[in-house]
Amino acid sequence: MLNEISKNLWSILRHATPDEWADGAAARRALRELCESNQCEGAALEVFGHSSPAGGGGTATREWHRVVEVGRAEVAGDEHTEEGLSSTVRLKLWKGASGAAPAAKDVVSSDDADAVNHTGLSKNLGVALSVGAQLVDLSQRLKAQSFQDNYRLVTLEALYDVGLAIASTLNLDELTDGILLRAVSLLDARRGALFLLQDDQYVLEGTIGGDAEKSVDASDQRIGLMQSSGNASFDELLPGAQHSLVVPIAIDGVPRGLLALADKESRAGIGPFAPDDERALSLFANQAAIALENAKLHHHALERERLEREMELAADIQRGILPATTPDLPEFEMVGWNRPTRHVGGDYYGWLKLPSGETGVVVADVTGKGMPAALLVNTLHSALDLLLDSVEPGVAMVERLNSHVLDSSRSNKFITMILMTLDSETASASFINAGHNQGLLVRADGSSYEMQASGLPLGLMPGSSYRLETLQLEPGDLICLYSDGITECADRQEEEYGMARLITFLSERRTQPLQTILEALDGEVTAFADGAFQQDDQTVVLVRRRLQE
Repeated sequence: MLNEISKNLWSILRHATPDEWADGAAARRALRELCESNQCEGAALEVFGHSSPAGGGGTATREWHRVVEVGRAEVAGDEHTEEGLSSTVRLKLWKGASGAAPAAKDVVSSDDADAVNHTGLSKNLGVALSVGAQLVDLSQRLKAQSFQDNYRLVTLEALYDVGLAIASTLNLDELTDGILLRAVSLLDARRGALFLLQDDQYVLEGTIGGDAEKSVDASDQRIGLMQSSGNASFDELLPGAQHSLVVPIAIDGVPRGLLALADKESRAGIGPFAPDDERALSLFANQAAIALENAKLHHHALERERLEREMELAADIQRGILPATTPDLPEFEMVGWNRPTRHVGGDYYGWLKLPSGETGVVVADVTGKGMPAALLVNTLHSALDLLLDSVEPGVAMVERLNSHVLDSSRSNKFITMILMTLDSETASASFINAGHNQGLLVRADGSSYEMQASGLPLGLMPGSSYRLETLQLEPGDLICLYSDGITECADRQEEEYGMARLITFLSERRTQPLQTILEALDGEVTAFADGAFQQDDQTVVLVRRRLQE
């Protein structure tokens, strides 16, 4: 026969709704009835099963965990009774005011399903409470799983939103601020810092909410640990932090930086970051890495465009100092051509209108390439213009130019130059070769003469001496002044065009129009190179005494 306690318990459980079974209301009413009838201060139902760590991450463990309790909470050392309602559910009762807890007895060991034990429970009631406890446990697990799913969904939506926000920012300074602000907002952190890899150091790029270390060595063992495990704690990165979380920023496995957060805020106060926080920050760091890479590429593109605009401007300036027209002389015809290997180069040629009425020709080659060489070319051009007003072309002028180049350039910069004046009255050409490639005089009869250097390049040594030589020209005699980009033009096998080929070429074409010769020489050296990149600028000046009519 059922006693009064069992009848009351059956009544409570029989009239409970499904929702009351699921949320534990039915089990709590039954436990209160047990406490009241047994003069206990508290009771609890516990289930043995998987328990997931806080935050939904980590490895689940099997242990006893409480699903329903009533009355006074358990205190360490309290006397209590444990009764196994099933292999995975147990009942705990804490002593009452009398100071003694009910004697322990396993309900499920009774052979009579309706027989009651000292607490008023029958085996059937024990099974019912066991089922009720497992229903509560299942309900709680489903709610927890639903919460985790919703949390992950909200996190992914937030990651998507912040990813769009930072991806649209191409300014590096604004992007740094945006990454930090959205990272601390995403994980409710008080502080944050962004470090970017520069050479062998992670250098602080920006902070929010507090100070951070200025840099950290990329060889730090903790960096390697973090990159292998995905995260690590770096309390030193954010001084004074109670809890920190650091994740790497990488592109295709190549380190780019570190993202550090500290001190997660909640209603309970400052606390550690959960495993889900680590995953969320790692995903965010992946988006940040892409945004940083895009901003970096954008910055480089803008810088490249700026440099290209500057180079174009420099090229326009350099083209402006090269002759736009050719002098029309009664005794001589001439033509010039220049091709730099880059936007600007170190080769120069020009026509000089001398105070005596004669015409001068200059061809020069500055050591080096690009902008530095182009600047020294401009220096030479300006110096020639200034000296022409006070010094006749000749040894004195070249010596003055040598001193000027020495004073206005670095020790490793110098200029080779050949300066030539044409005298229409005497049909002669006088020249000074300051360390330049030997000019070529191809006579009308096909013979040739090399115009050798008579002094050192300009700017190489102070006090250099030079010698002026004069050539008498006959009708049809052709002079070719050129830079080393012509004779040192190399093919794919690194064989150079050379002086012998140039002499042969000029001898065979010496009677053709000068512009035709110039264009043919351009085609010849280009074909000889066969697409091989040329390191040197190329310049050619042709001067020929006119044939008498």
